[in-house]
Amino acid sequence: MNESAGPLISVVILNYNAEKFLDECINSIYKTEKVNFEIILVDNASTNKSYREFAKKFPEIKLIENKKNLGYCEGNNVGIRASKGEFVVVLNPDTILTPTWLHELIHAYQENGEGIYQPKILATTDHDMLLSSGQFIQLFGFGYSRGKGEKHVEESKDVEKIGYASGTCLFTSKNILEKLEYFDPFLFAYHDDLDLCWRAAMFGISSFYVPSSVIFHPIEGYSFKWSKFKFYLMERNRQYCLLTHFTKSSFLKMLPSLILVDIAVSLFYLKKGMFITKIKTSFNILKNLTKISQKYTKIQSSRTLSDNEILNIFQDQIQVPKWVASEENSESFNNFLNKLSKITRNFL
Repeated sequence: MNESAGPLISVVILNYNAEKFLDECINSIYKTEKVNFEIILVDNASTNKSYREFAKKFPEIKLIENKKNLGYCEGNNVGIRASKGEFVVVLNPDTILTPTWLHELIHAYQENGEGIYQPKILATTDHDMLLSSGQFIQLFGFGYSRGKGEKHVEESKDVEKIGYASGTCLFTSKNILEKLEYFDPFLFAYHDDLDLCWRAAMFGISSFYVPSSVIFHPIEGYSFKWSKFKFYLMERNRQYCLLTHFTKSSFLKMLPSLILVDIAVSLFYLKKGMFITKIKTSFNILKNLTKISQKYTKIQSSRTLSDNEILNIFQDQIQVPKWVASEENSESFNNFLNKLSKITRNFL
């Protein structure tokens, strides 16, 4: 427990075989200035039990050991429910923090009010490489990190509204997380932050980017990286969000465009040698239609803003890092998305 004045902030770190990163991450948290915090380390049934050494090294850390891997979503939910802070940070174990990162986030919250916040994220191995200056949602459910892979250039320090806050380091009040009923366990991992902030937007809760708060993160996270399983989760969860978050009326108006997008995505997976992975995402959606219907009813019955009232959070294009798709393919796909998205908006 840090003895600084101010509201208690619970820092929830979910670990799954990330022990080699934890020491640097936790040590950087303890160098945090001006803020009162607690650390909750949740282990998601790691095969390597060396994380227990951190509980001995830092006895004030609250350690929770899950009996099985609950995924990013429910794994973090366990830590959030156990938190005592007025505010919560969901933090990846492979991050390194600057001394004022948390002070800047809490200051932004105090200045801008209720919302979900993220810092500037730079690459651990190259501090001149930007990994995220805010996350954005494309109209057809794609999420992306603005500026990922670009050279970092100092910009305005002003806090800015964004589409959603990155789950790499997500800051908000515990009250908001309780109102949203936490992360959706069905997603397991990926699009979890997009889903949370999209649902928040339905209640008029905005997401914000705080450029004065800076953290460092590997170019691609330690977990899954660009594996078939990651592509599977990202695409399945994109479809899930479209089916549960847009009203049936909006979805039907978008359906011709969504079919065209699905064909384009299938071609992308085919080029990556993962067409079977794409097929599996669709089968999983069909398998879970009852669960999806229940989630849809729950979301739509409680939301306070319509699809039209939050259309401004959606973008027409996406940004794809060069190590995921070539510049030529990315430009072609973006031109396609841009034109189709603008046409689709006319029907919403």
